[in-house]
Amino acid sequence: MLHVVSAVAPSEAASTVGAGPAPSLTTSTGRLIGLDLARSLAVFGMYAAHIGPDPSVGGPLGGVMEVARGRSSALFALLAGFTLVLLTGRPQPRTGQSGRQAMGRVLIRSAILVALGYALTSLDTSVDVILAAYGMVFLLALPLYRLRAGTLAVIATATALVLPQVLYLLRAAVEGGSWTDAVIAHDPLARITDSDGIVELFITGAYPVLTWLPFVIAGMAVGRLNLARPGIRAKVALLGSALALLGYGGSWLALNLVPGAHAAVSATTDGGAASSAWWSDAVGDPTTTTPDWLLVAAPHSQTTWSILGNTGVGLVVIAACLVAAERWARLRRLAAPVIAVGSVSLTAYVGHIVAIKTLGIDDLPAAATLPALACLTAATMLLAVAWTRAFRRGPLEYMLHAATTPARLIN
Repeated sequence: MLHVVSAVAPSEAASTVGAGPAPSLTTSTGRLIGLDLARSLAVFGMYAAHIGPDPSVGGPLGGVMEVARGRSSALFALLAGFTLVLLTGRPQPRTGQSGRQAMGRVLIRSAILVALGYALTSLDTSVDVILAAYGMVFLLALPLYRLRAGTLAVIATATALVLPQVLYLLRAAVEGGSWTDAVIAHDPLARITDSDGIVELFITGAYPVLTWLPFVIAGMAVGRLNLARPGIRAKVALLGSALALLGYGGSWLALNLVPGAHAAVSATTDGGAASSAWWSDAVGDPTTTTPDWLLVAAPHSQTTWSILGNTGVGLVVIAACLVAAERWARLRRLAAPVIAVGSVSLTAYVGHIVAIKTLGIDDLPAAATLPALACLTAATMLLAVAWTRAFRRGPLEYMLHAATTPARLIN
C-alpha cells in the first residue's frame, strides 16, 4: 500500500520505464529502477494474497501463495521507509526551509494515506487495507529523518524487540477490560470512520502501527546507505539472510524447545496447526492472548520473530532487485512491464481493491481465483506500461503530488 511506499507514495522523480536505451542502476531522473522492481513484487505479492488461490491447494502453487502472505506487505513497509528518506533528502537530509517543506509534504501525504485507507476499507472487501497504518507510521517515523543509517538500524532493532511485547500486553488489556469502549466513544477518528479508531489503528487491527513501525525505520536505514558503493548491497543481502534465519529459525527452535508451546498455540488459534507457526499464516489467528503466541513467526503474527524474519526477506529482495537492475540490461528490458507497475504502485494497489469490489472477485469460486489473479496482473502491467510511456507519474501519484504543493508555502 509509498513513492517508495511503494504502494503508497510516489517517488520524487518518475522513471521512463521501457523507453529509450536500457537504464543503469538509476535513470536520468535519479530514480532507482531496482526499487521499482522490488515495489512491483510487493504489489503482485499482495495481489496473490488477496485474489489468488488459498495456500491449502498445496504443491508449488500453494507454496508461492503462502510465501506472498505477510511478506509482501512487509516489503512494502521497508520501501516506505526508503521513500521517507527520498522525500526528506537523500543522501543528506534537508535542513532549514527546505527541510520544513519536506516535513510538510510528508505530513500531507500521511493524512491522505490515512483517509484513502479508510475509504478503501469502507468498500467492505475481504482485504485488510494497510494504507491507514502506513500513513500513521509515516507520521511517527518522520522525526527520525535526520538520523544516520547506524542510528536508525539500532532504533529499528530496539522497536522490533520491544514493541511486539508492548502490543501483546495492550491486546491482553483490551481483551480483559472495557476501557476501550470509553476511548472509542471519545475518539474523533472512530466517529468519522465508523471504526474503532486509534485503538484499532495501534492495537487491535490487522496492521497495528506499533509493530509496523520497525519495518519503516529499517527501510529508512537502508535509504541512508550509499547503495552504489561497492559491497553495500551484498552486505544488505547478507544482513537480510541472517535476519530471516534468526527470525524463522529462532521461532522454530522456541516452539520446539519450550515445553507445551505447540499445544498452547494450537489451543488458542482458530483451528490452525502450530507445526507451521514458525513461518506460515496457516496457524491462523489467536482467539485469545497467550504468552506462547510470542514464540511464533507467522507473517501476520505481530511478534518479534515475525518482524525479524519478514525484514530479512525484504532486505534480500531489495538487494537482489538493485543488483539485477544494475547488472543485467536484458532483464531490465524483459521486466519493463513489471518495473512499470512499481512506478505507479499506489495506483496499482488502490486499483486492485476497487477491482475486487466492482468485479465481485471475493465471490468467485476457488477454481476461478487463479485465472482472476492472472488476468488482473496482466491488465495491470499493460495499463502501467501504456501510462508510463506518456506520463511521469501514475494517476493517484499525480494527485498525491499535487496535494502536497501547499507545503511550498512553508517558510
